[in-house]
Amino acid sequence: MAEAYDILIIGSGIAGVSAALSCRNRGKRVAVVANSLESQSLYKAEKITNYPGLELTGRDFAEKLQEQLDNCGADIIKGRALSVLSLGDSFGVAVGNDFYEAGAVILALGITRENLYPGESEFLGRGVSYCATCDGMLYKGKKVALIGSSAEAVEDVRFLREICSEVLHFPKPQRFEISGGMKVERLKAGQEEYAVDAVFIIKDSISVSKLADGLEKDKNGILVDRSMATSIPGIFAAGDCTGKPYQLAKAAGEGNIAALSACEYIDKKGV
Repeated sequence: MAEAYDILIIGSGIAGVSAALSCRNRGKRVAVVANSLESQSLYKAEKITNYPGLELTGRDFAEKLQEQLDNCGADIIKGRALSVLSLGDSFGVAVGNDFYEAGAVILALGITRENLYPGESEFLGRGVSYCATCDGMLYKGKKVALIGSSAEAVEDVRFLREICSEVLHFPKPQRFEISGGMKVERLKAGQEEYAVDAVFIIKDSISVSKLADGLEKDKNGILVDRSMATSIPGIFAAGDCTGKPYQLAKAAGEGNIAALSACEYIDKKGV
């Protein structure tokens, strides 16, 4: 049976932490899907100078946020959210091989650029995968490729090399193109072309268009109203993923608004 929460927050930057704190202050059962602290852009910032009352390094600020998150009573789910599915009165969220249920979802994904490779969308589920541990056994004894340089990507390469006949690893950004017939057959990397049965693409986060079906967006980000509600009732968004300005104060405020709106949503529904 899936673990169930009142509200599940995807993202652990300032918008996600702000949302988690506000939801917990309202007494809600909360989970936060989080990547590693070191992967956050805030962690890499030399100095924070535009947040009222604070002037410190990005690393110090990110570590303080992590401390608050750890202590607020929310469950921390390490990994990448792969999909958000409507279950009628609630939502199902897949994180790797695990599945969680929530009455409402808050997207705090940071900047979510699509940057899809040619063929990525067309072959998703037909040889393109975002999770090696989920789909790797489908290609046991076959030749596959993996694109990605994160710690998760490195672990996935090790896993795939234990079960596949050959694993091509492309850690550095370059031009990729995925092609084939009914399923993946080739990967073009730069000027070289390789025959493969599958391509695993390991990114820090899944593009918005692949995360939740029917979620409206424009060139700037996820479309939201003043309550941070998206086009899907019960899904809210906050922070850089909703568009400019990409400022910490804006992200914190939107996280708070999204949390209050999500709490009101589930209270009205009695979830």
